[in-house]
Amino acid sequence: MSAPARALLLWCPDWPVLAAEIVDGVPATDPVVVLHANRVVACSERARAEGIRRGLRRREAQGRCPQVTVVDHDPGRDARAFEPVVAAVEEVVAGVEVIRPGACATAARGPSRYLGGEEAAAERIVEHVAQSCAVESQVGIADGVFAAGLAAREGRIVPPGGTVAFLATRPVEALGRPALVDLLRRLGVRTLGDFAALPAGDVLARFGFDGALAHRLAAGRDDRPLAVRQPPADLTVTAEHDEPIDRVDAAAFAARTLAERLHERLAAYGLACTRLGIEAVTAHGQELHRVWRHDGLLTAAAIADRVRWQLDGWLSGSNGRGGARPARPTAGIIRLRLVPDGVLAQAGLQPGLWGEAGAERERAHRALNRVQGILGPEAVVTAVLGGGRSPVDQVRLVPWGDERVPARPGPSPLPALPPPGAASSVPSTGPEPSVVSAPALVGSADSGRMAVRVGRRTGRARAVPEPPWPGRIPPPAPAVVLPTPLAAEVHDAAGEPVVVSARLTVSAAPARLTVGTGRPAEITGWVGPWPVDERWWAPAEARRRARFQVCLVDGTALLLAVEGGQWLVEAIYD
Repeated sequence: MSAPARALLLWCPDWPVLAAEIVDGVPATDPVVVLHANRVVACSERARAEGIRRGLRRREAQGRCPQVTVVDHDPGRDARAFEPVVAAVEEVVAGVEVIRPGACATAARGPSRYLGGEEAAAERIVEHVAQSCAVESQVGIADGVFAAGLAAREGRIVPPGGTVAFLATRPVEALGRPALVDLLRRLGVRTLGDFAALPAGDVLARFGFDGALAHRLAAGRDDRPLAVRQPPADLTVTAEHDEPIDRVDAAAFAARTLAERLHERLAAYGLACTRLGIEAVTAHGQELHRVWRHDGLLTAAAIADRVRWQLDGWLSGSNGRGGARPARPTAGIIRLRLVPDGVLAQAGLQPGLWGEAGAERERAHRALNRVQGILGPEAVVTAVLGGGRSPVDQVRLVPWGDERVPARPGPSPLPALPPPGAASSVPSTGPEPSVVSAPALVGSADSGRMAVRVGRRTGRARAVPEPPWPGRIPPPAPAVVLPTPLAAEVHDAAGEPVVVSARLTVSAAPARLTVGTGRPAEITGWVGPWPVDERWWAPAEARRRARFQVCLVDGTALLLAVEGGQWLVEAIYD
């Protein structure tokens, strides 16, 4: 079996951190971590010097470096910022494939021949990217894309025929499959050479299809040239637009529609896409082209995301850190074309234990799209959590399939406070124990201890620019937010109405709650107030109110608000 073709891969270290600097202005020279699912997925050099590593939990990373800057993982931001780098590489070589934001690859044969060798080609590309985008990068060259990616992390050129020996000493963690790596470690397989020495049939029987692909990579045999075939010409989908597309939102809509068409056409042939070509033509005849490569199979949503990211990169004209803008379209896009440059037979996928992987999700997606087609796009909505002081402000309903962007930027998560009824364990002897002036640090009788905990946490997490939302209701969130608050009355033990003064002093401890014309219910625990004074600079829009969490004798927990002397029930807890 012939060896894989020579591949040249350019890798930008810590790319999510650099993308945050390029797009959001977060200094990459400071300790910075990028989090996804509360775990570190990338960190800056300064953060590594403090002992932070990928895979750490947020709390442990902040414990090792209290002044670390925390940034949320954003694949769209990474892709937009990487577009100038890909454009710079494309000025030197042709046929660049984007593997993921921060890494792109091309065949090494052409550049090495017209640039005077593989080493000269690697130096030329790294130098050009540094001059054009002010981004540090490394290039690796080896037989196959997988080996080239590992070589790029060392800035190394593996000689032809030496890829197997180069891979043999690498640990199995280089495969990037945590579940498989954990199992191999427990079986005593610690290097790629040990894994490659296992019989291919036994690997397939024991580890399944994904394990067999990993076994091929460990043996120095790229899976794609052997598995990918040239698709027939009729798989390409094209969309013509009478009005040129020059806005990102219009481009996102076009991308979603075209991605659905491509996915349906591939499904009709029993195929799935692994490498996607995106082509666009502007009103002035300018042609744009980019190839996206994916390690798995591109679903309809994944295709739409990559087309949207690419169009966003072309239309927004994102620039590199050096300030030089890449060539951007001279006019709006009038023709968009998706070319499945690499496909696999869908029948070759390893089925899940309970059926085809993702089948239920695809069925639900088709059903929801059908409902939207009958009743309109606003008929099916999903909730997006964002920022705000009250529960109704924090939730935005967006149509199914639209970009899930919150209406207001959300703050960093607050530590969990006691549930609404927790104050019942500490009986209130008067109004003062439950009155706390600091809006974000309210709690029950031990709110001083909670304030210390909050102070530590906020002291550790520095700055992604987000509003703090003072007066925001802390977790847990209510289960039901009433569309129209219900009028209520709150009385103390003597039967007098409970009022809150301008200085946030509660006249007496709440003892009974009456909702509308219902019967009074005894209040067994309460927390608050959370004061909010919004838009005081605009008298016509100003609002001043205070909120309480109360627990009733029957176990019901409610969120109450008092505004202008009127008590309201805003939400209900489970």
